[in-house]
Amino acid sequence: MTTAEGGVVDGGVRIGHVHLKVADLERSIGFYHGVLGFTVMQRMGKSAAFLSAGGYHHHIGLNTWESLGGRAPARGTTGLFHVAILYPTRGALADALRRVMAAGVALDGAADHGVSEALYLRDPDGNGVELYVDRARDVWPRDGMYTKAMDLEGLLREGEES
Repeated sequence: MTTAEGGVVDGGVRIGHVHLKVADLERSIGFYHGVLGFTVMQRMGKSAAFLSAGGYHHHIGLNTWESLGGRAPARGTTGLFHVAILYPTRGALADALRRVMAAGVALDGAADHGVSEALYLRDPDGNGVELYVDRARDVWPRDGMYTKAMDLEGLLREGEES
């Protein structure tokens, strides 16, 4: 696929961070920091926070500038489907699953897509969150992605061995 100007985007382009409107900043920090383990890098008073993995300035921005006390968007409206957080290993994804389970956060689903394995859940504001690990390119299915049930018990066992 090409752009209107006839070229393709540079292969080095990456999505650097996601910035979410939230209803309750402390509640959201409790989820992204307390449950998922991201580090709070900076706060802007009681209205915004910036969280990171590995010391980056921020991967996740949270703010209440237009959404303090707000409600989640109604089903059937446009907006963010989910933010996808890429973990470096299956062991790291297993650790994330343990954190989510310990916090009593329900999974919306768990899928093996051939190219990746993913856990799906919701943050306190109803935003979709995908926690996933990619498989090595040399084992990707040749016929494209698919969706099968993910072996959560196997993931947890592998995570214990890591």
